[in-house]
Amino acid sequence: MQSRILNDEISAQIQQIFSTELDKPVELIYYTRKNECETCNEAGQLLEELVSLSDKLTLREYDLDEHSQIAQQYNIHHAPALVLTARDQDELVDYGIRFYGIPAGYEFSSLIHSIQIVSKRDSGLKASVRNELKELKKPIQLKVFVTPT
Repeated sequence: MQSRILNDEISAQIQQIFSTELDKPVELIYYTRKNECETCNEAGQLLEELVSLSDKLTLREYDLDEHSQIAQQYNIHHAPALVLTARDQDELVDYGIRFYGIPAGYEFSSLIHSIQIVSKRDSGLKASVRNELKELKKPIQLKVFVTPT
């Protein structure tokens, strides 16, 4: 039997956060690559353990090579990759949140926070910032890289 990534204490803490902070369903779409990915199995196991902690979370897994059209829909080109979407009945709403690699270490807390944001359907930005963003005239792409340094 494969050992768990999340120990009992961390699982209990996350389960408590999810029980109080998740409002609406979130679907995690995970892209793996069966033959060319050293970390995909571990990343997939971590996501399975995470999803098991709340009935508001679901996980859908795709192989990047076998499901390239679905991956293109979300602009995914590397594995492991994770897309966070809002599940509203039969519709998925993409907020553009992506994680590449294993969301462990410092990235893990960012993942938990991102799941909360998608579940609440609210970024938490101040009204003044939202108003400034509405004034943008052309699309922009914002990338945030998380690193301990």
